[in-house]
Amino acid sequence: MTVSYHDIVRAARLLEGIVSKTPLVKSQTLSNICEAEVYLKLENLQYTASFKERGAYIKLTSLSPEERAKGVIAVSAGNHAQGVAYNAKRLGIPATIVMPENTPFTKIKHTRSHGAEVVLKGSVLAESMAAAHEIREERGLTFVHPFDDPDIIAGQGTVGLEILNEGIDFDTIIVPIGGGGLAAGIATAVKSRRPDIDVIGVETRMYPSMHEGINGLPYSGSGVTIAEGIAVKQPGGLTLEICKKYLDDVLLVEESAIERAIQMLIEIEKTVVEGAGAAPLAALLDHPDRFRGRKVCIIVSGGNIDSRLLAQVLMRGMAREGRLVRIRIEIPDVPGALARISTLIGQSEANIIEVYHQRYFYDIPAKQTDVDMVLEVRDTSHAAQVVEFLRENGYGGRLLGNTSLD
Repeated sequence: MTVSYHDIVRAARLLEGIVSKTPLVKSQTLSNICEAEVYLKLENLQYTASFKERGAYIKLTSLSPEERAKGVIAVSAGNHAQGVAYNAKRLGIPATIVMPENTPFTKIKHTRSHGAEVVLKGSVLAESMAAAHEIREERGLTFVHPFDDPDIIAGQGTVGLEILNEGIDFDTIIVPIGGGGLAAGIATAVKSRRPDIDVIGVETRMYPSMHEGINGLPYSGSGVTIAEGIAVKQPGGLTLEICKKYLDDVLLVEESAIERAIQMLIEIEKTVVEGAGAAPLAALLDHPDRFRGRKVCIIVSGGNIDSRLLAQVLMRGMAREGRLVRIRIEIPDVPGALARISTLIGQSEANIIEVYHQRYFYDIPAKQTDVDMVLEVRDTSHAAQVVEFLRENGYGGRLLGNTSLD
């Protein structure tokens, strides 16, 4: 069994008026940074903030009346869960979703809001899958696979069809890979009409399952990644077969590049993206020579990121760029000293974020206090100017950690 171009065209007809034809926009700033002509296919603007709605709807509409009446069950870290739950509710189909216990709260909340029963089982997707099959057998439910299903793949492939129909002469399309449903669908659609366009998959280096599958290597994925949506230990049999046939390459990216891509997309494009959705931009950042001078479309596959994690990524990004620094200042332990320091920092146009006032545990004289501060500054040069200004006014100070300029 495989998926044809005609299956994807049929899926596109079924999805008319059901899912959004998401924008395909050029980013001039990212183009300048990456030295390539960069376009974004914004699937994070779907109602459930992910492309997963497409395949879920196609699969659910293929069920018999009896299957619809009994209900469906799915396993997902979040986006497939929401896609199935949302469309099941629209079609009047009972839905049960099994999710790993460490799934971000926002994805659990949104899945439940669509009326699905959520069962939290397992620390990894494989354990959740085993629990789902037990429930399926007990209740006689239809299993909706997150990626290894012809209807799912055909639905996801409509993303590629929409890109082609824009008529832009792309050299390359970069798509994130977890189990491979999106990559298999897009590659089938694109290569059937435009075999000259490179379709390149991207995975986090922590879960290189499609790269390993295509190259006949043992599966090695493990650990906690910011891109949990593509943290799949083993691709599907059908998706692997299709990706072997159509993908031009699979690139691996570092966690730090994914973090940076999330930050850049929200700061530059004002669009919220989860780790998996940022992976294609991370590929541009990690492999600049591969794409320099080319016209590139990156698939921004989803935007369901936990708010706390997003805040952490943004703050870590500021620290990485030298806009957030730690400084240790030596002050006499007398009234008004901390107020004086705060005034000097304000005069140097830095902003105090946090203050740690320590008298007892540092190796310092009894009448002296070390104060650690987290400051928001323009850049590392500005941070050095703040330290020098403090020294000129009689206070010893230095930058801490990897920001030290000593």
